[in-house]
Amino acid sequence: MAIRVMLVDDQVLLRTGFRMVLAAQPDMEVVAEAGDGAEAIEVLRSTAVDVVLMDVRMPRLDGVEATRRICASTDPPKVLILTTFDLDEYAFSGLKAGASGFMLKDVPPGELLSAIRSVHSGDAVVAPSTTRRLLDRFSPMLPSGRKEPRHKRVEKLTGREREVMLLVAQGLSNGEIAGRLVLSEATVKTHVGRILTKLGLRDRVQVVVLAYETGLVRAGGGTG
Repeated sequence: MAIRVMLVDDQVLLRTGFRMVLAAQPDMEVVAEAGDGAEAIEVLRSTAVDVVLMDVRMPRLDGVEATRRICASTDPPKVLILTTFDLDEYAFSGLKAGASGFMLKDVPPGELLSAIRSVHSGDAVVAPSTTRRLLDRFSPMLPSGRKEPRHKRVEKLTGREREVMLLVAQGLSNGEIAGRLVLSEATVKTHVGRILTKLGLRDRVQVVVLAYETGLVRAGGGTG
């Protein structure tokens, strides 16, 4: 079954370009479009969608608030935020709101398609290294771990799970974590699954957000 995609952007030409790229894929179908967040929410009430490509800056209702409302609904689609380097803080807000990842608007078509497939399959962090740079750039705005208490749920983790969590939060892929800890990728994947369950998190993006907010990881990729 094809991945049902919704395009949300106030620029018609941009939506047209994305639609042309996606229409050429046998495993994807653009089933809906919207010019702002409010319209997107309205359309989703009557249209089944798997992945939403969500712009950030739009009239009426921006992408961050739209993402928050969509992700709070029952059985929501995955949301992939579209951003630019000068709007990093909006992308992070989008991740906190429940987005499963983010991409730059000028991303090469191949990378965009891979991102959509990754998000659809449950792999939240599309570009770990970019995520790390994004968070490093403005994480000083987040609470410092020295002043805020550690997140109580983190205490449920074993020592190994904590190691894996910190590496996930620093932007490493499963393969990179496996190499760093001398484990198999399958074992790392199992650890990640247990971390998500114990912490009550939806995906790797939320692991990153939690680690930065609690001070477990600080700007520059260091650990707290």
